[in-house]
Amino acid sequence: MISLSPGKPSRVPQRGVTLLEALLTIFILAFGILGLTGLAAKMQTVEVESYARSQALILLEDMAARLSAHRGVATTYITTTPLGTGDAQPTDCSGTALGIARDQCEWSNALKGNTELSGSSAIGAMIDGRGCIEPVAGADPPSYRITVAWQGLSPTLVPSVGCAQGLYGGNDAQRRMVAKVVSVANLAP
Repeated sequence: MISLSPGKPSRVPQRGVTLLEALLTIFILAFGILGLTGLAAKMQTVEVESYARSQALILLEDMAARLSAHRGVATTYITTTPLGTGDAQPTDCSGTALGIARDQCEWSNALKGNTELSGSSAIGAMIDGRGCIEPVAGADPPSYRITVAWQGLSPTLVPSVGCAQGLYGGNDAQRRMVAKVVSVANLAP
């Protein structure tokens, strides 16, 4: 027999969620999703910067190999202005004679990204790619610094090498670069 006490009301435990708990959960989830969105945007920026650096390293090694292959005339590879974006090199190098002029034309087009097109836009390299070849003063054997510069997406430290300095909207903190020194041995008897 079940008896109910006349003085005590029976309490049934509540099930479910109150409106306040639901709003609090939505608020916390919204902040989490906003954080993930910001992280995704940062990851995309890092991915673009990483791709540009890898392309620059490939182009740097390409010119180093070309210079090494023609070490007897290495001084003719020296550039007074950067090759690549903004230079006067033709987009079709097939009419350029083989040798140094052809190497510089092909490297210029690779720096501009002309090796891969999407419609009429060059997308095969980094943003505003430029390259310089300069002698290293006082080096024995003769050495040449090959530099590839491009525009980054956000400011960092200003590079110490002067290739393409001032060519990125006056903000050298967005100029990225990689450089390599190639020594050319004199193999003559």
